[in-house]
Amino acid sequence: MVTAVRELPPESTQQAVGYPSLFLLVALGALVPVVPTGAIVSSAAVVAFHQSSPFSLLYVFLVAASAAFLGDTTLYWLGQRGVRSRNGSRWLAALRSRVTPDRLAHAQERLDTHQVSVLVLSRLVPAGRIPVMLACLLAEMPLRRFARGDIVACLAWAATYQLIGILGGSLFPEPWQGVVAAVGLTVLVSAAPALWRRVRGTPGKAPSGHQHP
Repeated sequence: MVTAVRELPPESTQQAVGYPSLFLLVALGALVPVVPTGAIVSSAAVVAFHQSSPFSLLYVFLVAASAAFLGDTTLYWLGQRGVRSRNGSRWLAALRSRVTPDRLAHAQERLDTHQVSVLVLSRLVPAGRIPVMLACLLAEMPLRRFARGDIVACLAWAATYQLIGILGGSLFPEPWQGVVAAVGLTVLVSAAPALWRRVRGTPGKAPSGHQHP
């Protein structure tokens, strides 16, 4: 990987290939939550940081946010079809399979209390997007209302991971070094909540009926 990112193509090629690839990967990652979209955006921001064009970072931000929004709203629309159908759908079933009952109950409680603002936080917290989206689906939130909250969430998400990339790009003289640092940092950020839940779930740390904040 290090060898590959060391040999970056010319700037014009990076832009011609990079922006469409960024859009497709982020949109796909929003639909199929296994693609590390945060690391992709941070890596793209590192490369853009070292480019001569003053608009490179702006383009990365707009492409990432719009792709995330398209992916989110498409997934929500597909989930709505499952909610309205008597037999459900594979998309709704896939969302359910990724959320434990206690996390769903917690997301529903937060949704009742904070409404649309929960959408913004759900995209910033690793693994927080799907439980809140499923809670919105089960509450039969209209797509238009979901989209209003999600567009703010996608803008905040793109800005956050772009800042991680800018930080990595500013600390190292070579783009490949910044990419490695940004990917490592995003992986660490993504893994932190799961590690925290595992620590709290160990015997003696939390009783079985404990509800996470």
